[in-house]
Amino acid sequence: GDYLATIEEKSKVTFLRAYVNWRCMPAGSSRVCVRMMGHKMEESYSETLKEQMSVVEMPLSDPPLCISCCPINGDLLVGCKNKLVMFCLKYLVINQNLTVLDFERSLILHIDNFIPAEVAFCARHIAITTELDVLILKLELVQQSADRTEHCAHQAGTIEKPVNGGGEDLSTHTLQLELDEFVICQKPVELLGEESKLCKIPITLESTELSTEDTKHFQVRYLLFRRFTPDQSPFGFCEETKLHSVQLLPVYQTAKEETENKRELLSLFCFFSLPHVGYLYSVGKLVELISTYQYSEKSEQAVLTPQFLHVITSENLQCFTVRCSAAAARDEDPYIDTTVKACPPVALDVCTLRMQLFIGPRAICHFKNYIILLTKADTEDITERRKPTRRLLSRKADSNKSRTNSKSEPGWNLYIINTVSTIQLYREMVDYSRTYENVRTESCIHLLSEAHLLVRAAMMDPSFLKPEEKEELLRAFKESCAFLGDCYSRFDTKDYHLALPYYRMSGLSVTEVLERLVSEVDKIQTYERGFIFYLTHSLNENLNEELSKESANKILQIFWLADPLQLPHILCSPCMKNVCPLTAVKYLHKVEDIMPSVVLTLTKAFMALKMGDLTMYEHEMDCHKETILACGFTGQPKLLRQCKEGIVIPTEFAVHLKAMQPGLLVAATVALHENSKIELEEADMFFKILCNNSENTVPQLLVDFWEALLVVCSQEEVLQELLLKVTSQYVQRISKKQLPETKPLKTTEDLINSCTHFGLIFPWVTLIMSMESPPAEVYPEDVSKLQSLLCGQSMDITAALPVLEPLKETGSLGLAVHVLCSTRLGRYEESLEQLLRRCPAAAVSYAQHELKDDRRAVWWNKLLPELCKRTRLTGSDYRVLISSLK
Repeated sequence: GDYLATIEEKSKVTFLRAYVNWRCMPAGSSRVCVRMMGHKMEESYSETLKEQMSVVEMPLSDPPLCISCCPINGDLLVGCKNKLVMFCLKYLVINQNLTVLDFERSLILHIDNFIPAEVAFCARHIAITTELDVLILKLELVQQSADRTEHCAHQAGTIEKPVNGGGEDLSTHTLQLELDEFVICQKPVELLGEESKLCKIPITLESTELSTEDTKHFQVRYLLFRRFTPDQSPFGFCEETKLHSVQLLPVYQTAKEETENKRELLSLFCFFSLPHVGYLYSVGKLVELISTYQYSEKSEQAVLTPQFLHVITSENLQCFTVRCSAAAARDEDPYIDTTVKACPPVALDVCTLRMQLFIGPRAICHFKNYIILLTKADTEDITERRKPTRRLLSRKADSNKSRTNSKSEPGWNLYIINTVSTIQLYREMVDYSRTYENVRTESCIHLLSEAHLLVRAAMMDPSFLKPEEKEELLRAFKESCAFLGDCYSRFDTKDYHLALPYYRMSGLSVTEVLERLVSEVDKIQTYERGFIFYLTHSLNENLNEELSKESANKILQIFWLADPLQLPHILCSPCMKNVCPLTAVKYLHKVEDIMPSVVLTLTKAFMALKMGDLTMYEHEMDCHKETILACGFTGQPKLLRQCKEGIVIPTEFAVHLKAMQPGLLVAATVALHENSKIELEEADMFFKILCNNSENTVPQLLVDFWEALLVVCSQEEVLQELLLKVTSQYVQRISKKQLPETKPLKTTEDLINSCTHFGLIFPWVTLIMSMESPPAEVYPEDVSKLQSLLCGQSMDITAALPVLEPLKETGSLGLAVHVLCSTRLGRYEESLEQLLRRCPAAAVSYAQHELKDDRRAVWWNKLLPELCKRTRLTGSDYRVLISSLK
């Protein structure tokens, strides 16, 4: 848009020129300035540049053969014999009112024995074709050390010439053997990625930038090499078998409101064509062949767009679908092929969309929604021109044709064709797909997939920015997802599972999908795997949708016909809250005759509670032992708790168990945790909500759960967290003199007998506690459970010290806790000091229990001298000290 680059011939001399500031021409100014690239413009002269078009001459040592402009940064690549020259686009600020465009020759790629026919240039990727070879390269920036800058400027991309089997370079070998009347047809080759280095085409880079600061140094990475041979086509041996229309197509990140002016490259594609076959490759993150295009007749030229491939033949303008958006969508989101998102496959067969007749198409190009077509009507007989010729010509023959003067040739025409809008073409494809709806399943899916990709490609196009267009395309996108969801639900296809992601992308609710697929008239309707797969996943996940009674009962009927064993699980879905429990029980009885299970029994009990039938509930719950019932909840956790908008909600079943069978509820929650069906934090929230407690208060039922979990827990990290939780709760209730709101399920003795983390309370601890009766408000079980935990060996005392801090000043309990902690930390002398000062009666008992084996020396070095010392000082403890000394 900022310049037009041309290769021009005058007096048999070829020039490379760029026309800049061309927008001023329609304003009426006919002034033209011709200047040399890099020429420094004087201030007096520059002011006139605003009002005139400039022609920039770019000198080259060899005649230019082909050119390509990078669509991202405007850099220009010129192909000459044995080399490619890169010109960087520069924006020179003359003053605040004037910015001038110029170029700088920045890099030369030397390629021995290589004559480029066409080049394509985009985002440092280069595609070069000769008559039968294609080479795709990427220029990569390399880090250079300061002392090697000059050397690397010339050597950064040098590839050593590989030696072939005969000891000579392949291209040289070919040239030596080529004769005037023969073509040496070499073996066809396709080398992708790293293998393409084996193409034996050496490339040397030469940096020619004038500025020394921030000079970029590149190296070459080979991406693809492909060699063809003259093909035997259906029209006979083609005398002009050679490549044409090489093109690099960038696809950008999906256009977003906040970044609509910044285009970020997502994927890159390369297209090139033979007379009868076209090839489309992805050359971005992965180099691979995406599509092959077979033309009905010999092609003259082709142009690739993000949505279509337009091809001209001698009589037609043909339009094909492309797979760029499918590949780009996977580059943008590598997790697209999941249960949440989907996209038609890249390998989908290509379709011919339209074929329009023209007389003598010669050249084609594309701009936004327009196709520009140049034609020439020849006077010769068309049928004569199409007769096959079987002469073998040298590859040199084409270049020897004499040039004709186009001014004397009549019949040239220029057409600008407005392509059909995306939405209109989408509608046509959807309408056309309906003709296959009940006849050919795959054809219907294929057409709808094409329509979906058409819309997806338009949404990824950064030039599409109008809000109304965006909304219309988004609606079409969701609609196409719904149509594809319908196909995979209605038809028996191997990809039936795609019904789920397509329906999710459509934004349709379960009720809306039911209305689309379930007929009220057809009573013997069959349901395919895709529909059942979608319903099963949708209902088993925590959706916020509540189905009506009619819809819920219809789903019961559908699963009874299609997959009856899923019924217990379906009935536990939050979506099925309004289901008729009587109807549900009727179906469950039928399922029980086929395959009884604990989950089915629990589901029937759940339905009985909904109906208020306690007799039926008790009958069902008596069918199995409590331990089996507790494990049964792991088969369907939603019997106890469901999620709505991320919040855990206890069911009616959980509320009933809390009141009538709290032990079963705790055992079931423990089973859920041990089977990774509920996290510790989730369980905490579940019990707090169930017991109507705030986040800061802990109900006794939750403490019962922690204690029960300690019995079975084997993960060290979870174990320490649980020990701290129960310790904290015991300490809080003791220090605040709070009583549990319900009777604990386990006593201290129960825990000591069933859990290794609770130890027998030491005799000296009991002795300390006997010296002072605990306050009446303190629940004795909390005291004994805390002491039992500290007497065990599992608690991390260092981590527990901050939690135990509030008990420091609570009399004999505080002393017992303090001495227990000091002992666990190995501070025996400090413990004896505390006992002798506050409870000397327990000192000897403590020593007998703790000071054994290698710690026995503390008896004589610490305890005996301290007793003697304290006995000499008469006081109230004299008799106790004498007794201890004896």
